[in-house]
Amino acid sequence: MGQSRQDEVDTTRDGMCGSARTRRAAGALLLALTCLFAGGCAAVPQNTVDEILKPSNRRNWKASMAVLPYARFRDDQVTVYNVRNCTYLDEETYVLHYEDRGYDLDELESVDLIVCPFPSTPRLAHTMLSFGFRDGRYLGVSVEVRLEEGESYSAVGGTIRQFEIMYVVADERDLIQLRTDVRKTDVYVYRVRATPEQVRALFVDVMKRVNTLRKRPEFYDTIMNNCTTNIVAHVNRIRPGTIPWQPTSILTGLADREAYRLGLLVDYGSFEETKRHAHVNPRAERYANTPQFSAWIRSDPQGTRTVQRDPGFLAR
Repeated sequence: MGQSRQDEVDTTRDGMCGSARTRRAAGALLLALTCLFAGGCAAVPQNTVDEILKPSNRRNWKASMAVLPYARFRDDQVTVYNVRNCTYLDEETYVLHYEDRGYDLDELESVDLIVCPFPSTPRLAHTMLSFGFRDGRYLGVSVEVRLEEGESYSAVGGTIRQFEIMYVVADERDLIQLRTDVRKTDVYVYRVRATPEQVRALFVDVMKRVNTLRKRPEFYDTIMNNCTTNIVAHVNRIRPGTIPWQPTSILTGLADREAYRLGLLVDYGSFEETKRHAHVNPRAERYANTPQFSAWIRSDPQGTRTVQRDPGFLAR
């Protein structure tokens, strides 16, 4: 990668600042863990010993998480099975629908980072990806805790093998409207700097993991195997070291700021202005029922955004 927005540090000061940096890193880690577990939001589930020894795809899953997606490739074509496309009345009342969708990998042209901060702990957030095709379709991917019926998420439970992890592959409208309309949380959609070739490589890597989890389930881990760590792993598999780990990486609500600092996002000047452009809630509500939902939520109040072509994050 090339120059990021991080200030360069005079290497002659490294010895003098080592202990200070260690203290800052420890402090950042403590802050991250405090925010993380303060946002636990539910009692710790009580899984049996057998249930915590081995992850399983065979449990009494919540209806919206009961069906796992998978993908089959044939040359430049891919069919994605069990794409979720729900219509929501509220969190627990929805029309459940799944589709099988075919895509041409040569038609992939963009990927967006979607960040949804938690209202009670905005330093934490859920992060997702959305892949755009030339025909205007978008396919969303959300790495989530796979909940059983009657189960609710707990950050503490997520550290002690109480949940499996799943990739929800869904129509973008499903993933965004669940959060803007039902959960009433802010949603930010950022265009990632990436060439079509890089988008394709990322998409294929994501779908391979979707297939892996269908055959070999894994436990979710609040710190090491969550929505953001999986996105980071996908990017770093394409280009090792693109997104370095640091203690504040646990603060997933800062994922967009960190991506901006690393030069991974199409920006509009400052981070604050870029974030303002990325906020889609008013447009998601206004265009909720339009066929062009994905196109219109990407337009700013003054008109449709023009996304500049960029060599992509792998060239940096």
